[in-house]
Amino acid sequence: MQEWWRGAVIYQVYPRSFQDSNGDGIGDLPGIINRLDHIASLGVDCIWLSPITQSPQADMGYDVSDYTEIDRIFGSLQDFDSLVEQAHARGLKVIMDLVISHSSDQHPWFQESRLSRTNRRADWYVWADALKDGSPPNNWPAVFGGRAWEWNPTRGQYYLHNFLASQPDLNFHNREVQDQMLDIMRFWLERGIDGFRMDTVNYYFHDSKLRNNPPNRELGEHLPYAVNPYDMQEHKYSKSQPENVAFLKRVRALLDKFPGATTVGEVGDSHKSVPLMAEYTSGGDKLHMCYSFDFLGHEFTAAHFRTRIEQFFKAGPDGWPCWSFSNHDVPRHMTRWAPHSLNAADLGRQAAALVLSLKGSVCLYQGEELGLPETDLLFEELTDPRGMRFWPEDKGRDGCRTPIPWDAGEAPNGFTTGRPWLPVKPAQSALNVAGQNADPDSTLAFYRRILAWRRTHAMLAHGDIEFFRTAEPILAFRRLGETGAITCVFNLSPEPRKVTLTGLPEGAPLDPMSHNATLTRRTVSLGANGYAFLALPPDAPAIKVRSA
Repeated sequence: MQEWWRGAVIYQVYPRSFQDSNGDGIGDLPGIINRLDHIASLGVDCIWLSPITQSPQADMGYDVSDYTEIDRIFGSLQDFDSLVEQAHARGLKVIMDLVISHSSDQHPWFQESRLSRTNRRADWYVWADALKDGSPPNNWPAVFGGRAWEWNPTRGQYYLHNFLASQPDLNFHNREVQDQMLDIMRFWLERGIDGFRMDTVNYYFHDSKLRNNPPNRELGEHLPYAVNPYDMQEHKYSKSQPENVAFLKRVRALLDKFPGATTVGEVGDSHKSVPLMAEYTSGGDKLHMCYSFDFLGHEFTAAHFRTRIEQFFKAGPDGWPCWSFSNHDVPRHMTRWAPHSLNAADLGRQAAALVLSLKGSVCLYQGEELGLPETDLLFEELTDPRGMRFWPEDKGRDGCRTPIPWDAGEAPNGFTTGRPWLPVKPAQSALNVAGQNADPDSTLAFYRRILAWRRTHAMLAHGDIEFFRTAEPILAFRRLGETGAITCVFNLSPEPRKVTLTGLPEGAPLDPMSHNATLTRRTVSLGANGYAFLALPPDAPAIKVRSA
């Protein structure tokens, strides 16, 4: 079967905030079904569903208490089956979040494991004795603050939790745990899912010797202080362990039994995320795709984009990345990168044009097609444990998770007939789907056009990439394929810039998808956040790009 995922565009749905169908203020599976036509109209290939399995919702579904049941706030297994069927009928694949590095402390496995050191699941989680003075086994911190160890008086031991104390880490050094997780994956694959987004895929294994992490040597060089003590360490031993590779091979062996099924792994490691992405996806025997947080931060320079992509394909020439600029874990890029633009519409178009022209697959986050900025929330409106702990220096993740504004008029704009679990503020309300559907010049209309344009240029999905060495703020590269090449030039700034194209054939035009760009002879003038595309036939001579 053709590798549909290679170069695919994946649309992330955060179910709580997509569409509510029963008035409880929380989005659900029937709501998603009712809005499938919107997703299909974009021209994407696949839907990624953030967690929908049973959970106490301490971390909004990333704390699972039953891996083979749909949480009732989202619907039922029958609703899930209907969603997959109706998505497939519209030509959309469906992948789901798989959160297996940890479970909820309410999961029956943990409830049993915590009772004694000898029960049948005693070793299913990461337990360790206290040091002689009663302190935790080592210096590992939790992502959400505090130590990564919680005391359990029944066993007289600490258990590991990389996130909340209510999210105990499973012990992947135990083969039974691995087998159980593969069985869970098989359950959903047999039910018709097209694959998995694998949460925190580099967290599965910990150092079995529980050695202390060293300090983060980059902290003093680049950061005056850390808002979160987690950032003060290099997480050398608490995650990203070599044993992970063998388990990922077991995952791939299972997926290969289901033609067309795919995986995309989330790699979170500030010191070696890109090399891990390459390692986990190379060789054709591990994951299909990986993404990291490298393009989900504040950096917006040509050097940053170029070096990360070159680093990936140098480390794993046959690996495959999945790039994204926004998701449910970070502030939306329309807000993060606003200092690099004078006009939100120009920034939104440039970001879409850039991510959709890079080599790799692409993940778009719901609301990105509307140009939604980060929602500014009050402390009392927060639900995210990270935001509540580190406010106001870190406001958490609720600002990127507020509901989609569907209808014109007042909030919550058709998302629910009740009170939404997070508020829809005026800035988001004004960018509603209905209004943008009626405007041919809207950001939504642009996303549909550029996604359709991308489908007509196969080299953007499957071709090679070569970067030109240009001075900031110009990012320039070309995508190469059997049918020709496209040269892509981006001005990553609000100030006008010019670039010279050496060797450009006489009369070669800019592609109409270019924006804020003009071509005079061999000089391209780029306005604020302007970008230019030049499509050339296979027999055209190679051109060179240099900053004017």
